[in-house]
Amino acid sequence: MGSNSSRIGDLPENEYLRKLSGPESVSENDPFWNQLLSFSFPAPTSSTDLKLLEEATVSVCRSLVENNPRTGNLGALIKVFLSRTKELKLSVECQNHIFIWQTHNALFIICCLLKVFICEMTEEELQLHFTYEEKSPGSYGSDSEDLLEELLCCLIQLITEIPLLDITYEISVEAISTMVVFLSCQLFHKEVLRQSVSHKYLMRGPCLPYTSKLVKTLLYNFIRQEKPPPPGTHAFPQQSEGGGLLYGLASGVATGLWTVFTLGGVGSKAAASPELSSPLANQSLLLLLVLANLTDAADAPNPYRQAIMSFKNTQGPSPFPSSIPHAFQINFNSLYTALCEQQTSDQATLLLYTLLHQNGNVRTYMLARTDMESLVLPILEILYHVEERNSHHVYMALIILLILTEDDGFNRSIHEVILKNITWYSERVLTEISLGSLLILVVIRTIQYNMTRTRDKYLHTNCLAALANMSAQFRSLHQYAAQRIISYTCRHLRRYVYVLDKLYSPHSHCSTLQRCFSALSDNGEELLSLTCSHILRSYASSLFSLLSKKHNKVLEQATQSLRGSLSSSDVPLPDYAQDLSVIEEVIRMMLEIINSCLTNSLHHNPNLVYALLYKRDLFEQFRTHPSFQDIMQNIDLVITFFSSRLLQQAGAELSVERVLEIIKQGVVALPKDRLKKFPELKFKYVEEEQPEEFFIPYVWSLVYNSAVGLYWNPQDIQLFTMDSN
Repeated sequence: MGSNSSRIGDLPENEYLRKLSGPESVSENDPFWNQLLSFSFPAPTSSTDLKLLEEATVSVCRSLVENNPRTGNLGALIKVFLSRTKELKLSVECQNHIFIWQTHNALFIICCLLKVFICEMTEEELQLHFTYEEKSPGSYGSDSEDLLEELLCCLIQLITEIPLLDITYEISVEAISTMVVFLSCQLFHKEVLRQSVSHKYLMRGPCLPYTSKLVKTLLYNFIRQEKPPPPGTHAFPQQSEGGGLLYGLASGVATGLWTVFTLGGVGSKAAASPELSSPLANQSLLLLLVLANLTDAADAPNPYRQAIMSFKNTQGPSPFPSSIPHAFQINFNSLYTALCEQQTSDQATLLLYTLLHQNGNVRTYMLARTDMESLVLPILEILYHVEERNSHHVYMALIILLILTEDDGFNRSIHEVILKNITWYSERVLTEISLGSLLILVVIRTIQYNMTRTRDKYLHTNCLAALANMSAQFRSLHQYAAQRIISYTCRHLRRYVYVLDKLYSPHSHCSTLQRCFSALSDNGEELLSLTCSHILRSYASSLFSLLSKKHNKVLEQATQSLRGSLSSSDVPLPDYAQDLSVIEEVIRMMLEIINSCLTNSLHHNPNLVYALLYKRDLFEQFRTHPSFQDIMQNIDLVITFFSSRLLQQAGAELSVERVLEIIKQGVVALPKDRLKKFPELKFKYVEEEQPEEFFIPYVWSLVYNSAVGLYWNPQDIQLFTMDSN
């Protein structure tokens, strides 16, 4: 590129790039390389500029692809870079800005070329370009080096061994970006790659011993969130005329150290992403996630996943067993703090999920923290703003909660943490509420959003599983949380009667119910409490009586009858017919959650009993339902017992406070042996078979959307569709 390049658009015509990609071989010892590597142009600050850079690179690359088999110039460039990295540590110690600058520029050119090469050719063709070696006339054999492997190993050494200073910040970021590019062949395949050149190099050979050191360095880069140095921090000092290290370049180059990138943002992608205040942390995290999700080799597991699964706390007492490969230690307190602070990004949430799910040491440490709210609140905020998040981010946040709720200690402790003034929760002013009650509110809101909008069975199943795991340890539920548990259950009980009526009597046109449900908003359960009670009394009894005789047969006949009325087997059933089993499943689970709380912690939750009594008319209609009869026994017993105690106060003025007092007194008098014991509700998160089919496209979509200074043409992407990112 040289000192003459000032604009990205000029690159295809640049004399140095034309020589690099042209038909003439350039020796690695030629002064040309010092001229090529002394370039600058305005930093790309938008996706448009990055696209221009990509297009400029493509035209140079195509010329290089054509000529490199004869010239070997790509290999010469890489050898120049490799030779410079051997002196990089010394250059850092000596503050040799020019040497570091030119080495960075060499790596930048390699990264740009490599990105286009990987996109436009097979791995076999790529290897041929990197293994070219000029032979002198008459020679017949040569032990040619594998420059790709040597380059990759050199990048790992640069990332792990070069100290992070102002003058090395950009070359550290560039080395990580080049590793990401090296692995980017996955982007151009629809299927998950299970073996590739990159897999081979990273999982065996000279790169393998650096596994734990690389993972540890990337984690610490994420933890430290180092910002890029200010523009003037590494300015190149004025040189005397001739500037020995500049090899006679124009004196204008010597006025300052110009860099290729101001690593603060990539246009629109960076604008809404606070994590990009540290490009090094962002890029390190993306590379770490890519490495962690590489598929296992045929004869060996992924060593980077092994390292992530096994690392321990630096404060830990016990040494590693010799049988654990790639083990290392890291400061868990610093890691925990960084994870809590960075949950606004998909990639930080994915890292948290990965560590909780795969590293037992991290999970044990986090569950023992006394400030669990620092971690849980950001996760709840992700779920609360579900409309603004992509579905994968919501899944990860939800699964993190599910993993946490597998622990009884967590389920108890969250009800002991009292929060004040949760400003982002807008449905109701919450001046004081426990973390446990807030978690319940947010999860129920997420289920409700899903049932009315996205209708994703996987999501609502995991939400219900998290609530079920917590239910036996519900303590001192906030009155609003108790009300939402009951009202959400009632919402589905009413919906169930409506859908069942439509199935059983599709032409009955139950207009009152229909009007009620069409008027029902996300928070409008109370609209139905009076309007529907007389309808439920008239319909529920006969419907449930019929169901109790031949439950499945009746539903099947009703469905067939409905299909007949649609006069075509190709016409799908209406939503309400398809929803019946889902609604029944939700009702069953919510009743089990209520039952679990009543059975295990009735004396701790007077607000739940109060909310249950307030809606008792609706619950009483379902005591004979064949699908819910068993689970309704305890609920019916509690309703009957406390209703009778309230009736004993006939004539007295029953305020909310007085009713709660009667409930608290009644809890002591209720014989516990009358409540039927059910198996404990416990759900454990288990990854589905072949989780890489989900995680690898997800990770690469994060790279595509969030990587600093990297652009790929969306038309070339095969791994995922653009609307799935």
